[in-house]
Amino acid sequence: MYKSILLAYDGSREGVLALREGALLARTCGAKVVLLSVIPNATGGAEFAAGVGGALVDGIDGYKDLLKQAVAWMAERGFEPIPKLVIGNPAQSIGAVAKEIAADLVVVGHGRRNVLSRWWSGSTKSYLSDHVGCSILIACNPTSDEAFGSLDAKIP
Repeated sequence: MYKSILLAYDGSREGVLALREGALLARTCGAKVVLLSVIPNATGGAEFAAGVGGALVDGIDGYKDLLKQAVAWMAERGFEPIPKLVIGNPAQSIGAVAKEIAADLVVVGHGRRNVLSRWWSGSTKSYLSDHVGCSILIACNPTSDEAFGSLDAKIP
């Protein structure tokens, strides 16, 4: 069914839901996984990328650590995710990476009070569905360890 899955992960509760549900689906389908973290470019892109100011460097390092932890978590469960860290608008970055890797499915989390929720409000409400060109799974429900059943994948 799915051969290439893009999992968007930001370390939030909703990101964890997407990671768990996406991992279960990838395991079931035997899909390749690209694990993406997007550093929102809240200030100027060049300044943010250069790490101008201590807080920005800490933010970038924080995203690197989150991505590294998620990759390790998946590796412990038999996955070989391809990590990718980008700076930009989350919706546009997810769309661009999905096209770049020819994803069959994009898995994102969604909550009312986090960065991910901004994708679905205002002018970007339908950005992903209009620009991704593949299926999108918005993970909202917890995936229990029991859901993995015989797959023998215990996820925190």
